[in-house]
Amino acid sequence: MKILVADDHSLFRDGIISLLEAAGYEVVGQVGNGRMAVEEALRLRPDLVLMDINMPQMNGVEALRLIKAKLPGTQVVMLTVSDVDADLIEAVKCGARGYLMKDLSAPEFLEMLGGLERGEAAITRKTVSHLMDSLAVPSRRQHDLTNDLTQREIELLQLVARGLSNKALAHELSISENTVKYHLRKYYRSWARKTAQRQSPTQFLLA
Repeated sequence: MKILVADDHSLFRDGIISLLEAAGYEVVGQVGNGRMAVEEALRLRPDLVLMDINMPQMNGVEALRLIKAKLPGTQVVMLTVSDVDADLIEAVKCGARGYLMKDLSAPEFLEMLGGLERGEAAITRKTVSHLMDSLAVPSRRQHDLTNDLTQREIELLQLVARGLSNKALAHELSISENTVKYHLRKYYRSWARKTAQRQSPTQFLLA
């Protein structure tokens, strides 16, 4: 997998590049602002762009929008210190394949990248839990979303909101960790689709 890293903090950028290269990934470029992220993505055509949301010259969400318009096959995962709902919603609307907090441990981060290669969205259970909390009000918003989910999946998300790990979730429900990840991915896609439909007439798909 060829990766472009876009972040305006050089120390963080250097650290994540070292981690990626040690794990066997090919880092084809690095940039420090959103405008250069778009330019280098178009020039290098990476498989994945890891991009900060808050960058100079052009923010990450706008850069994401332009990259996906020109390179729909390139995956973009947002890296951020912000768990603000509006940022996550806008990133999903623009085609982000994932949304990862910068306080992830190295093993968690690499696990998310491995999931991308298996077709999974890069989103942690902590973020899913945060989304569950935000969907609790108004109740109709939550009801609309859970209409697409089975009773088992709703039960799973209730456990996620309690902070259980994927391993603990699998044990509690007597299913495999891969099944847990499948259900969480389904929830993420359902949430993303309904969010896009509510806020724009355009369909934004994560598949």
